[in-house]
Parts: sequence; C-alpha cells; structure tokens
Amino acid sequence: MGLQEERLAQIRAFMRTREIDALVLRRVSSFAWATAGHRSYVNTASSDGIATLVITADEQFVVTNTIEAPRLEQEEGLAAAGWTLRVAPWWKADDTVAQLVAGKRVGADFAMANAQDLSDAIAWQRSLLLPQEHERFRALGRICAEAMNAAIRSIAPGMSEYEIAAQLAYETERRGAQAIVNLIATDERIFKFRHPLPTDKRLNDYAMLVLCGRRDGLVCSITRLVHFGKLPDSLRVKADAVAQIDAAFILSTQPGRTLGDVFADGQAAYAATGFTDEWQYHHQGGPAAYEPRELIATPGAAQVVTAGQVYAWNPSIAGVKSEDTILVTENGVEVLTAIEGWPMQEVSIKGRTIARPAILEA
Repeated sequence: MGLQEERLAQIRAFMRTREIDALVLRRVSSFAWATAGHRSYVNTASSDGIATLVITADEQFVVTNTIEAPRLEQEEGLAAAGWTLRVAPWWKADDTVAQLVAGKRVGADFAMANAQDLSDAIAWQRSLLLPQEHERFRALGRICAEAMNAAIRSIAPGMSEYEIAAQLAYETERRGAQAIVNLIATDERIFKFRHPLPTDKRLNDYAMLVLCGRRDGLVCSITRLVHFGKLPDSLRVKADAVAQIDAAFILSTQPGRTLGDVFADGQAAYAATGFTDEWQYHHQGGPAAYEPRELIATPGAAQVVTAGQVYAWNPSIAGVKSEDTILVTENGVEVLTAIEGWPMQEVSIKGRTIARPAILEA
C-alpha cells in the first residue's frame, strides 16, 4: 500500500472515530497531508489553498476552478492518484462542496456552516506520520541543514539583514525546498525580538538565522547563530544555558509522555540555569509535520508523544536560541537538521548525553 492509500485509510479511520460521513479540508497543510504531499497554494503565505478536498467513506474529491484544475490534474497527478476533480468556472460562485456533503454529518479543518470544526483534532492527526514521511523528513532535514550551513558561512560584517535573508532563501530554494519562514536578526536586534523580520540593518559582529523549509508539504525548522570575533563571556553563559534547556526538551520527548510532562522538564531547566522566566517570552515549540508546529506545547498539555512523530523545540533566552527538528523513535531521538562540521557542545542530563549546536565563531 502506497503513502496515498495509507493516508486515506488513516483519514477514514479518524472519520469513524468522529462519527462523520464527510471531511472537508481547505488548509494548504491539510491538502498536502491528505494528498501525500501535493500543493494547493499559489500565494506561498496563504493558509488556505485554491482547492478544497471532500473525503467520504468511499470517494475523494478535489473541488477547484478552471485556472487550477490543469496543474492539479497534470503536474500534481491527483486524478491518477484516485481523486475525482470537480471543476467550476473561476468567475462564478460555486456550491459543489455543499452539494457533495448534503445530508451528511460533516467535519472540517475550518469554521464551516453545518459542520464540526475539527481543526485542532486534524492538526494532531497531521502529526501522526507514516514511515514514508520519515524518509521525506530526513531528506528535507538534510536540505535545510545544508542550506543553513552554506548561507551562514557566506555572510560577513557589513551585509544587511535583507541580504542575509536572500542568501538563506537562495540556498534553500536552489536545493528544492521553500523558505516559508526566514527570520534574520543582527547584533542588538537578537536581544530585542524573538521573531525578527529582516530589515536594512547591517551586521556588525553577531547574527541569528532562522529557517522553516517546506518540501512535499512537510516543514523542518532550524536556527543557527554566528559571531565574528571573540564571543563575549556574557553571551557564552547564555548559549550554554540554552543548550542545556534544549537538551532537556529533546531528551524528555519520549513516547508515552505528555507534552505537559516535557514542558515541565523544560521549565525546570530554565530555572536550573538561572533564567526562570525566559520561557514566558516565546513559545517553546511542539510537534511538526505539515505546519512548522501542528500545535504549540503549553504547561499541562495532555497530548501524548508518539513514536514516529517529529518535534521542533526552540527554547530561547534574550540574545540566544537553540532549534533543530527531531524524529522520535522507540530508541531515542534522531536529529534531522544536524549540520556536519558545526561546532557542538555535549550536554548530559540524568545520565543521557546529546550534542547541541554552539554559536559559530567566525
């Protein structure tokens, strides 16, 4: 059974547990998840795509317009994969989805009239990956790691944040992934902002590059930092602390534990390193799949970590951050975005050791 067939079986099992007859999916991430990695966006920043999926117990439909249908059929290959295309003129209002679900118990990944809004439950389902998706994630992780390494080693003092962002986008896109999140901060901006959109500010001696790369619908996240010249002791203390915290999150991400359990271990690590309250200024990450985070872990979260899920934790202290994407297995975690040759530091917690990235000193 191929990935498409397994995914539809997974979706229909989910539908039975929810006691619905039809599932309507509009989000770009849900489209990629349900179709085994195909694309429904035109604007890469859009959350909703230009096609809607309707899945019933024994049929699956792609509802779109005359602009998009040829590409979805020919390049995305959806008709050959068993999807029935329903196509309407782009200039007319269309009620095809309403017709397909008439008289049925309906769930959707958005707020839809006469349907259950199952967006949260669907997001968790997207995080429950199949083995074929693990291989895709491994390939994407290598792309993002190589792109980050090439970009960050190519920058130099005097470059603007826009120029650095362009390098990161170039290295990502040329390898076949999309840089859907491309955050750049230099010098004092790293200490001020946790989500730093690039500006025309020019680099003096310290830069942070943040990438979320997408391919086949899946998304990997990675952050790295570079300092030109001797690293100040005050910054090294923070970098060591955030590595300890990141290690606590990663090593705590074990099958059977709740996200609340993992979060509590991360909070304890913040406190143990002397940065007790820093977790409050930025989210800490969570399971990743067809969104950079399918949900954000919070204190007390009840969802249970499952082998085969992918997580991206991103602890931060003002001025430093640590972020990689990991695959959870029954025997531990596999770091998907490790960069060969990057300076690392070993962190040990309760007899277990993991290497976390240090700040590159150029």
